[in-house]
Amino acid sequence: MRDLLNDLENGPDPMRAAQEAQRKPLPKRFYKDVSVGEEPEGDFTIRLDGRPVRTPAKALLKVPSRALAEAMAAEWEAQGNDIDPSTMPVTRLVNVGLDGVAANAEATAAEVVSYAGTDLLCYRAEEPDRLVERQGLAWDPVLERFRTEVGARFFLSAGIRHVAQPEEAIARVAALVPRDPLKLAALVSMTGLTGSALLSLAVLQGWLDPDAAWTAAHVDEDWNRELWGEDAEAAARRAARKTEMDAAALVLRA
Repeated sequence: MRDLLNDLENGPDPMRAAQEAQRKPLPKRFYKDVSVGEEPEGDFTIRLDGRPVRTPAKALLKVPSRALAEAMAAEWEAQGNDIDPSTMPVTRLVNVGLDGVAANAEATAAEVVSYAGTDLLCYRAEEPDRLVERQGLAWDPVLERFRTEVGARFFLSAGIRHVAQPEEAIARVAALVPRDPLKLAALVSMTGLTGSALLSLAVLQGWLDPDAAWTAAHVDEDWNRELWGEDAEAAARRAARKTEMDAAALVLRA
């Protein structure tokens, strides 16, 4: 479980996953037809040539919404001669939820809450003034929503000096964290990708759309990119992580 949480907390690295995938043979595509099936209890499955897909742990790969199932089906349909898991972020995340998070919901939720104690939004630059202003414009409205909507007030720190957050604020954040395994897996992934539990929870609450949360998470990076430029490898890595963010948003809001 710790390995799974480390992977999600630190954010998936699609570039590394792709490189690792290239080192070993990928399984060959063995199916022609991809479809979405509906189970008697109302869940939706992916069917390959009529047979339901299972997770790596052999559980039925099922989700509660047709839209989410169709997103996974599109990933399976898009595979060429080989099946490349690095190009299937939604399917991978659902697998994590069903195989890993489902049996460890409380521990996984605690990892999200731990992020809130040292959240990105609470640590501000001391200078230059323009960067300080950008951080405030992007982050202050989110903190204000937590204060007014759920009664969670967070303290700010300049630079990297640690600031302890009120226990009541952390408790109120903890109450927002879902225990549904798919939503929780998506929340952990999004938290790792943004470096902020508060941004991820703001998406869950509907206070921010995923693109706005992504932009808010990259205020500092965008500032440095404007100053110094960005190399092709960094740009590709960011684009790949944005794909993971979009997959997490789809699962989170399904």
